[in-house]
Amino acid sequence: MTYLTKESAARLNGHAMLPGSGDLCFRVHYWGFEPRLSYNPVHRHSFFEVCHVLDGEGTYMEEGERYPLRPGTFICSRPGATHQLLSDGGLRLLYVAYEVDEGRSSRHEAERYGAMALHARAIVPDGDASCAAALWKSLLIPEKTCWAAGPGLLPGLAHALLVSFHGLFMDGTAPIGSEPPRASVTLQRAKAYIRDNLDKELSLKQIARYLNVSERHLSRLFTSNIKESFVQYVRRERVRQAAYLLRTTDLPIKEIAGLTGFSSVHYMTRVFTAEMQVSPGRFRSLSNASDKRYFAETRPF
Repeated sequence: MTYLTKESAARLNGHAMLPGSGDLCFRVHYWGFEPRLSYNPVHRHSFFEVCHVLDGEGTYMEEGERYPLRPGTFICSRPGATHQLLSDGGLRLLYVAYEVDEGRSSRHEAERYGAMALHARAIVPDGDASCAAALWKSLLIPEKTCWAAGPGLLPGLAHALLVSFHGLFMDGTAPIGSEPPRASVTLQRAKAYIRDNLDKELSLKQIARYLNVSERHLSRLFTSNIKESFVQYVRRERVRQAAYLLRTTDLPIKEIAGLTGFSSVHYMTRVFTAEMQVSPGRFRSLSNASDKRYFAETRPF
């Protein structure tokens, strides 16, 4: 079956960004489709990014290891893992970047899923017959668009897909339900505290005291687990929340700056532009234009 992959990614970015309810919820940063990726720079994220190879062959490099790619392969780029994709002929990819929304999830389920950050396999070859592959297809718009799942179904299907990644990448690697390392729990608590208090000043000393650990230990947890300093992580979280508010609300930029902990609009603009390669005002304009174009094109759904 043929799918409208580019249109599918746009629809998911409008309807499936906060999937889940109850014990395990997620926050999606972006859904995407790449028609012919031949190269991306060596980089890392502070969140999960899962790719599904639809066509093409290539290599996935992670922390010095090389993994062959072919159609059907699933890739899991773990938080903090340095990685790169290479292909002579180009890779046709679906991808999603996400993390557990710890503020809406139970601690037990968040920690259980978060163990993927330490134990997930880098790739799963021949994944076309997996539950994850079937769920991802259910999120796409078929060429015969009347068969597409309605927008109201997308959050539930997206949640099922993200949950399925745990079984896909953890099978045979770490027992489900095993206790996560204490360091992982401490880091998750630190990240949750940061997200819950972005409107306030945040310091390493303040959070270390809240968690009853030393500043040195907490700093080491950030650099060793997600390969970012404490300051870099806080800055990125402020930018991500600002981007979310710019995209989903009509709040003035000055008010968004205050809600996300920036001391001034000028400072927010400087940091946001450096991180996103576009100013806050331009980001909002582009997001609004994209939403209007998307809803005009997908009105039948």
